[in-house]
Amino acid sequence: MNAQQLLQEISDYCRRTGLAESTFGRRAVNDGKLASRLRHGGRITTETLDRVRSFIANNLNPAARPTVIARTSNLGHDLPAPRPLKAPAIASTADGPDPQRNFRFFDNRQKYLLFVNTCSEKWVVAHRVALELANIHPRPPALRLFDAGVGDGTVLLRVMRAMHDRFPHTPFYIAGKEISLEDVRLAMQKMSDRFTEHPATVLVLTNLAYADAPRLAVKSLSAASSMVWHEVALTGTSAHQFEQQITGLVPFLNQNWKAGVSPKTGNPVYDRPVVLVVYREDHKFLLDPIIPRPGGTTANYDLVIASQPYRARASLEFKATRVIAPLARALGPGGRLIAIHSHGDDPGMEIIQKVWPGENPFIHDRHQILKAVKHELGSAGRDLNFNTYADNRSLFRYDMHTLPSEIQETSSIGTSTLFAAWNAAIYVAQVEDHRVAAAAADGRYLEATSEILHKHGELWLYDESYVISRRRA
Repeated sequence: MNAQQLLQEISDYCRRTGLAESTFGRRAVNDGKLASRLRHGGRITTETLDRVRSFIANNLNPAARPTVIARTSNLGHDLPAPRPLKAPAIASTADGPDPQRNFRFFDNRQKYLLFVNTCSEKWVVAHRVALELANIHPRPPALRLFDAGVGDGTVLLRVMRAMHDRFPHTPFYIAGKEISLEDVRLAMQKMSDRFTEHPATVLVLTNLAYADAPRLAVKSLSAASSMVWHEVALTGTSAHQFEQQITGLVPFLNQNWKAGVSPKTGNPVYDRPVVLVVYREDHKFLLDPIIPRPGGTTANYDLVIASQPYRARASLEFKATRVIAPLARALGPGGRLIAIHSHGDDPGMEIIQKVWPGENPFIHDRHQILKAVKHELGSAGRDLNFNTYADNRSLFRYDMHTLPSEIQETSSIGTSTLFAAWNAAIYVAQVEDHRVAAAAADGRYLEATSEILHKHGELWLYDESYVISRRRA
């Protein structure tokens, strides 16, 4: 067996079981860099090969946690076994499925869109991200930004405006990951004005996984052979002309941007990997050095945005190894990754606890996550700074939009306001649909929502942020 055949077996196994290749390496032979070494020409002993094959054969059931096979040697030399990473127990419910199998908490488009349009979170997150622009120092040929969850494009749009204001004459390379077809449509519809104001822009959208998206290259040979790479050079000079051409991409997106849900992990997975590259034809000569080509590109991002990139109830290992660590590796010299997730301890959480006493979906704070990321990166994180900050800098508040007279102690609250507040609370707390339906059946959720709104006279919620930065060369 040659290295490529073994790599293909490892890749197929990881895809079936939902394991990262680094996790596979650690569990199989206590070396998280096994696949990487093989990919770059590393050699292994027959003993290591036997251990890898034995691990795969003995752990074919993806529902069972793979056992770690002890290792005495690997790739021709001994390496110390890493310390085991112990994740806190995951909050679960006795009357429903495992919450980790429902990691996408905005599958319901109505919940998502109602939250986005009735709360100021996207505005406030964009403002917080824009503050990081003062700390980055882009180098030629472009300012490079990666958005780890584009969503409907509201945050990215506002950040791009702030980028143009601060760096009006710097070419932009902007890459974003998004698996939802509807979100890609909404995000693209917002971009015609950006190409007008800042013509030196290359915009890339992809549905690849966190480990692959920053470099636009998949590790699996089968996925690489089925990749759809689509390059669009916009013609004209007006926002209207660009909008017409972007709208013309809808049939392409409908045909190729398809996703399903993994029966093993409950996570969304793409049917085929897709990369969409958009830029202005009249700036192609200037942008040629930064237009990505099939086969992958360099990462070296100046800024990485990771806003709500994981489900709150996901395991600490998942958050660290599958999401944040790959994004931290994609930072260039002087680059900064800002991650944001819900914090709780606000009126929204009071509503949740009125209906479900003792509920606490926010089981990991920024300190725990960064500690786990450090552990995962190991020596690769030596030139990174992990900034948790004090609460007065890390935490920030956003509000539900209401009229000043809409919530008063002496008046009843309109039904639409109650529904919007309830939706914001369950959306942020990521409560599963079957539990929401049970609470709505007896009407107690309206009483709880009304009580908390009267108590505070408004509804606000907290997000928590942290930053990982790479030292400048």
